Amino acid sequence: DMAGIEEAGKQLSEIELLLSMFPSQEELVIDDQLALAELRDYVEGRTNAIPTSRPQFTIQQKLDIYSENLVTFSISCSYLVTYPTVLPEITVRSSELNRTQQTQLHTDLNAYLNDTCCGDVCVLAAIEWVKDNAHLYINKNPTSALKKQVDSSVAENMFSRLWIYSHHIYNKQKRKNILDWSKELGLTGFSMPGKPGVVCVEGPRSACEEFWARVRRLTWQRIMIRHREDIPLDRDGVDTHVELDLHRRFTVFEEAIFDAHGNRGNHMDLGQLYHFLSEKGCGDVFQLYFGIEGR
Repeated sequence: DMAGIEEAGKQLSEIELLLSMFPSQEELVIDDQLALAELRDYVEGRTNAIPTSRPQFTIQQKLDIYSENLVTFSISCSYLVTYPTVLPEITVRSSELNRTQQTQLHTDLNAYLNDTCCGDVCVLAAIEWVKDNAHLYINKNPTSALKKQVDSSVAENMFSRLWIYSHHIYNKQKRKNILDWSKELGLTGFSMPGKPGVVCVEGPRSACEEFWARVRRLTWQRIMIRHREDIPLDRDGVDTHVELDLHRRFTVFEEAIFDAHGNRGNHMDLGQLYHFLSEKGCGDVFQLYFGIEGR
């Protein structure tokens, strides 16, 4: 069954990628090592026996929901035989979520994955979605308005770099928006149009968040934050602009075109992108973007 082997191969490479991203037992636990071993033997051709069960694993993420302490979320995932054609079963748990909140979170997460990952591996997308949205499902205690004020001053004292991934960026108006908004918000970085589309913005956290809020409102086949970096700024009398500039890896915001020959020059030359990122000291991000696709 060729379809079965193809899906098994995608499952195995996704697990390999997750294991390389979350190497410690605290972050990723394979609940069923035997199922993983069977899957590997099947994919690598040591057996023709289609595995009877598929791997299940749990990823733990500590998220900064309240400013004073991190909240642990566990994301349990079990593959169905036909994954990634169908979504996996994903359960998100946290001591901070009651049953109703958990149900709502699951409904919204599955709707998002249905929209964005149809037929694609999706565990990384699910983890990113939980990181971005978990706070929306948790009871905000009565003092939360006060916390919000504290948080916004903290946000101002934060340098951020967002790595955005889009299925493709061709549309001229979108390309113009990206250039205009980054300039207006004082962000540096680059945008790589084509398929896939890659956008990096860096600068004050609040400006990055505003940029992302505007970009995600446009219509996309698929867009997500693949990776983000947040660096607290020193608040003691240092000129914030000077300090922000120290953290920047890019001096301007530019559209970076790495022309690949072939169909209308849409598919970018990823080798050139890797070279460009490496020169800026961001080569490690390439693996986060293309760890799965790059195989």
